[in-house]
Amino acid sequence: MRCPFCGNTDTQVKDSRPAEDHAVIRRRRHCPACEGRFTTYERVQLRDLVVIKTSGKREDFDRGKLERSIRISMQKRPVDPDRIDQMISAIVRRLESMGDTDIPSSRIGEIVMERLAGLDTVAYVRFASVYKNFQAADDFDRFVAELRPPPRT
Repeated sequence: MRCPFCGNTDTQVKDSRPAEDHAVIRRRRHCPACEGRFTTYERVQLRDLVVIKTSGKREDFDRGKLERSIRISMQKRPVDPDRIDQMISAIVRRLESMGDTDIPSSRIGEIVMERLAGLDTVAYVRFASVYKNFQAADDFDRFVAELRPPPRT
């Protein structure tokens, strides 16, 4: 593993332990050249996924991009970061197990929204505002109205 500080390729693992319910290996590393310390994470990747954008453009699936978008929607929400990590890992596993390596971005968005709806309503609305491209306050009103239970008679 290359040192992110000096570029040395001879780094040493000082500690390894499971993370995210044993789905990831967390490794603490040390660089003897610059004395830097850093952490890496090792995950199982079942297959290389390709995202088909709405424009038809194809790009490699980027777990980091998925993680950033979910974490942005979860900012300042009272949800344990480990639960967010578990949700992201579950989404990726679901995508990898779908059987096809080409996945429409709309399908990824639907899966994320489904998971967020069960975890945090505010994060769900935040993600939906970007995913569904809300342009005005009326878009929010209509979306939130769909979330409200029907009035009792």
